[in-house]
Amino acid sequence: MKKLFPLLLAFVLMLAGCVKTKSDVNEKAGSDSKSGGSASEQVEIELLGMSSGEEDLNILRDQLVKNGFKVKLNIQPDYGSFKAQQDAGNFDAALSSWTTVTGNPDYAVRSLFKTGGDYSILADTEIDDLIDKASTQTPEEYVETYKQLEQRLVFDKAYIAPLYISLKSQAVNKDVLKPESVRLSKSRALAWEPIDFVDESKRGTDPLVLSQTMPTLTSLDPIKGNDGSINMINTNMYVRLINLTDDDKITSDGSLSLNHSIAEGNEEYYFILRDDINFAKITDKKAVDSGERVGADDVIFSLDRAKNKDSVPDHRTYSLHEHIKDVEVVTDLSVLDQVKQSSGSDSVRAALENGLDTKISELVADKTQANNKEGKYQVVKVTTTEPFPQVLNYLAHQSAGIVSKKQVESINTYDVATFDVNKDIPYGDQNTVTEGDKYNNTLYTSGPYILSHKNDYEAIFYKNPGYMKGTEHEPKIENIKLRFIKDMDSSLSALRNGEIYVLYGVPENKHETVESDSKLKLQSMESNGVTYLLFNTANREVAKNEDLRKAVLHSVNQDEILSYYHGKKVKAVSTVSPLVKTGNELKADPAKVKELLEKYQSSK
Repeated sequence: MKKLFPLLLAFVLMLAGCVKTKSDVNEKAGSDSKSGGSASEQVEIELLGMSSGEEDLNILRDQLVKNGFKVKLNIQPDYGSFKAQQDAGNFDAALSSWTTVTGNPDYAVRSLFKTGGDYSILADTEIDDLIDKASTQTPEEYVETYKQLEQRLVFDKAYIAPLYISLKSQAVNKDVLKPESVRLSKSRALAWEPIDFVDESKRGTDPLVLSQTMPTLTSLDPIKGNDGSINMINTNMYVRLINLTDDDKITSDGSLSLNHSIAEGNEEYYFILRDDINFAKITDKKAVDSGERVGADDVIFSLDRAKNKDSVPDHRTYSLHEHIKDVEVVTDLSVLDQVKQSSGSDSVRAALENGLDTKISELVADKTQANNKEGKYQVVKVTTTEPFPQVLNYLAHQSAGIVSKKQVESINTYDVATFDVNKDIPYGDQNTVTEGDKYNNTLYTSGPYILSHKNDYEAIFYKNPGYMKGTEHEPKIENIKLRFIKDMDSSLSALRNGEIYVLYGVPENKHETVESDSKLKLQSMESNGVTYLLFNTANREVAKNEDLRKAVLHSVNQDEILSYYHGKKVKAVSTVSPLVKTGNELKADPAKVKELLEKYQSSK
């Protein structure tokens, strides 16, 4: 999920001796000797953020004032107004954050900092080259490249000023659910299928009650949405070729593939498909097995449309899959013998057969002819535009979920170029699953659950009866109720009252409340979410003068920030910090700030 937004925190706390109140700062800004002289001599910096990030803005304002700046806060009430101010260029530095939901560093930089990226305001050819170079390398090779990228991005050019990495936390009602069955993953959304009741007899009778904030769902077509309204939902409704472990390692476990292999040269990727997943559909608001198997034709169709910007109107995830060149089914078994693995001298066939109960005797093009017990398999090959090992992380993203070729083609009969939102009803339109006169559920889902119906209060999901039956990945609980609760305080109250059983995304300032409740268990880990200041690169002095940007950069004291949050944040250097340990570190340096400000002022 792309999440480019200011960090959402619930309230403002003042730490005595560290963070001053607004009035304190304003009163002292013009006379404090530490501030670098009178107000007329000071350089003014405008910080843009949301009211929910006011804690961070207060800390930064205090640090900047102590280093000789005059600070103006531009605090907006919501993301829409924040974005309008950002687009208008009404800021010197904007409080921003990014969560890498694919578990790979390319996702952490490409959209943000590459020239022409979805969210990029930069244009730096050296950074572009480093991003592209790292994308072709294996994890062992790209550490040094990302270190060089951080050096350019942060220290040499000061395009951003890093603040911290957040924790990712969730709370579980351990009286109702087995805490060990509720996974906490760095990147992927909460997986529903392993969750189980303490009292297993309730699996078929009681719903698993979860929550999320957004009741309006962008789209239930996985390529048409990449936001908090649907990421968890689509992750659990559509199986993918590959998965991520909880600590962001690539795995075939629980995916459509039994095994996968990277061929020599890092441009060809092979997947051997399992034959025990059917699409679910809804009849009379209940889940039934459609009788249609999920197979290679669906994979090819799904990935071809995922990479094609023009396959649907308002395609929101095509940039994640732009490195896919071709997707095809392999029917010649000798190919698997001839092609060597990237990691050694063994054949791709050896990798694909590893651990299988029955070795490959035949490859079939028709998914209905696959029979794994008899050695008849389907193998899909994905070819990339260039060596690109990180393609596997993108294939684990919810946007690479496998849809039914037959069903989607039967629904999406409109002309993409002349699509009319008032007349055409695309596959995955949330109105088709919303109770009322427009309800007409046409979903076919390949994952463990399917959405039956929703309203403004809740959404009801049922177990896919054709999903990996009899395996460890078959969903434990039949029915899931997803309640829409708009704010964290209300969600936490619902958890403590037993109205929901898991609260996903508990902020650090609520940890104490969870830990004090004997029936709750807090699960926490370092997240892939990084908060940072993004400098204006268009129409302000900071855009023209890197000395001024560096003066702001070296005013940031991460030790003070971590102290304020009682150690529940982690130091960051860039958005790749949670994923790649480069050894770089940002240190506050008041002497350097003074020198840089003097250099900037003398150049005016």
